[in-house]
Amino acid sequence: MRIPAPASARLGAAVGMAGAAALAAVSLATPAQAATSVTQDRLTPTSMTAGTATTAKLTVHSTSCFTAKTLGVGVRDAAGDNLDFPGSHTNVRICPSGVSITTGSRTLPVGTYTEFGFWQDSAGTWHNLTSKTLKVTAAASSTPTATPTATPTATPTASSTPSTAAPIAGKSLTWSDEFNSPISWGSRWVGSTSSSYAYGTHNPNDNKLDWLDQNDVSVANGVATFTAQPSSHTLENGKQAWTTGMLTTEGSNEGFQVKTGDYVETRVKLPSAAGAWPALWTWKNGNGEIDSFEYHPDNPNLLELTNHVTSGQNYYTNASAVAPDSWVTIGTYYGANSVDWYVNGAKVYSDGSGVGANWSAYLILNLSISAGQYHPAPTSTSPITFSADYIRVYR
Repeated sequence: MRIPAPASARLGAAVGMAGAAALAAVSLATPAQAATSVTQDRLTPTSMTAGTATTAKLTVHSTSCFTAKTLGVGVRDAAGDNLDFPGSHTNVRICPSGVSITTGSRTLPVGTYTEFGFWQDSAGTWHNLTSKTLKVTAAASSTPTATPTATPTATPTASSTPSTAAPIAGKSLTWSDEFNSPISWGSRWVGSTSSSYAYGTHNPNDNKLDWLDQNDVSVANGVATFTAQPSSHTLENGKQAWTTGMLTTEGSNEGFQVKTGDYVETRVKLPSAAGAWPALWTWKNGNGEIDSFEYHPDNPNLLELTNHVTSGQNYYTNASAVAPDSWVTIGTYYGANSVDWYVNGAKVYSDGSGVGANWSAYLILNLSISAGQYHPAPTSTSPITFSADYIRVYR
């Protein structure tokens, strides 16, 4: 997600996420590859019920046998935003006799979407197949409800202390920051540089306007506030940078790392301004990335949950729990065989892949600013903010 990968494109720049990159052609096919034609024979579903997790099924055939690096099902909303089905298949042998795949499941809000199969050739080029309309309707038995309202926006106070009860059986609180005192720069946190950024302080190749400045993280009344605003810095691509805040344990004196078997949880207030891109994630030695969440206000009710260490992705959609200017609690269990995600205390996704027995990585909580490639860039020069009540790790 955070450092450029030479030959991949991704949703919100998430490394290796094939579905998100389906519309981003990154190279031209070689003549041999171009001569191979792939036909989409069948694609389902053509309709879904809002709030009901559904898988997609895709059947294709080719004019001659070859191995596709990736085969999956893409979804775009009316604004062109990526809402692909998770669980794209890799190294798929496609022949004239045909092949079928079933993706992972996902939910979508009520609306009309564009759905299509896609595949990636050996050169890294993405090819979109025939598109069709996917309609998502409300459940027949559901009754109209009022538009979800945000959790009261009164700022949490220092009285929100860690619970002694572990959210995962057998786990107990081992590390936390309740943001009841000023940030412990250098000792616990670093905010001015990260190895996940190609230039240390900034990372324009990852579709970000960020320029890290630890002064853009402040604490008051038990809440850490991340603020981004236009700066005088110019990025390598010529765009104006925004200074913005990050908290990472990498490079701190403590050097705290989460590891296999840990559960991390944060309570955050999601932003509403265009361009905002907050996330809680992990990073180590150019890899180790587990995204507890990524959020973009243009997908107001959706959290991106991703395991980049092995594989796993879910676009969790829930209008009653996820909304701009609302508080939400998000947790992640780093299991050896499955990474599990929790929203407001309920498990919402298990990837069945895990991180392996010996995984460890540094924590990062930050507010990035989108440059406009996958999600809208800021539409004004007004400061953008994102807030966190706490970060807790149970072991």
